[in-house]
Amino acid sequence: MAQNSRIEWTECTWNPVRGCSRCSPGCQHCYAERMAARFSGPGKPYEGLAAFTPSGPRWTNRIGLVRDALDQPLRWRNPRVIFVNSMSDLFHEEVPEAFIGEVFDVMRRADHHVFQVLTKRADRLAALSPQLPWTPNIWMGVSVEAAEYLHRIDRLRKTGAMIKFLSLEPLLGPLFDLDLQGVDWAIVGGESGPGARPMEVEWVRSIRDQCIAATVPLFFKQWGQLSTNPDPGDPTAKPNGGTAKGGRMLDGRTWDEMPGRPPSRSRDHSADSGEVLSLLRLRSCAKWQRIQALALIPRVGSTTVSRNRRAQAATAWPRRVR
Repeated sequence: MAQNSRIEWTECTWNPVRGCSRCSPGCQHCYAERMAARFSGPGKPYEGLAAFTPSGPRWTNRIGLVRDALDQPLRWRNPRVIFVNSMSDLFHEEVPEAFIGEVFDVMRRADHHVFQVLTKRADRLAALSPQLPWTPNIWMGVSVEAAEYLHRIDRLRKTGAMIKFLSLEPLLGPLFDLDLQGVDWAIVGGESGPGARPMEVEWVRSIRDQCIAATVPLFFKQWGQLSTNPDPGDPTAKPNGGTAKGGRMLDGRTWDEMPGRPPSRSRDHSADSGEVLSLLRLRSCAKWQRIQALALIPRVGSTTVSRNRRAQAATAWPRRVR
């Protein structure tokens, strides 16, 4: 079932696959694993795919294919930014190659949307890439939580994806020597939820500076824990809980850069708190404006979005705090 998402860098989710298994340290406190366990009872969507154990919620390492959900994006007429398989990994070893092909075929046909696919199984991604239809609306990313997994970026570079991005979250260690060649976007975030591991300020600043030097758009999602945030006056922090409860300002500003718009080159990271609060009030509509602007991505044999609509989208980007 698809739903609107509270994840800051997307609009909604689409889950034609359910279930997963842990494959690296970033999976230790997986939000999807916790959520799936909550809905794993008899007759629930994740029955048999996750369970509560004495050690906490755990995947059962079984995968469910949701064929009824395959054509959902084709029925959504308005352009959306869609995170694919927020509750699984499309390139999990138990997902049949033929089904991965079917998912990509739907994304190819629904080219009025932007699809964001994210995986930790970078080796399988690279192996299957030559068989997949990489249309411009399919963004491909890999998760890299620590330096031991930088090789995933090398695998991503070998794919035919036209937009390649990194999810550097939950960031569990420094990434001082990122090779950003061929990378179009970087997302950074700290771990949140029960048992969250802390993220160091200098790890984030280093990634920011490397992105600026390489002219790669940066999206700073969250500090994760309030105690990790170096700014006690961060107006984006939510001490009582909620999305990004630890705050998401870095050195006096937010970083909401996306592919398709020029990244900031400025190293003046100061911002008036009133301007920041004004930006926050715009966030709900800003997501939709991003979707409209991303409709400018070249189409492959589609006339779904009119020229006038694309022209309007070109001016839809909200102004960023500099």
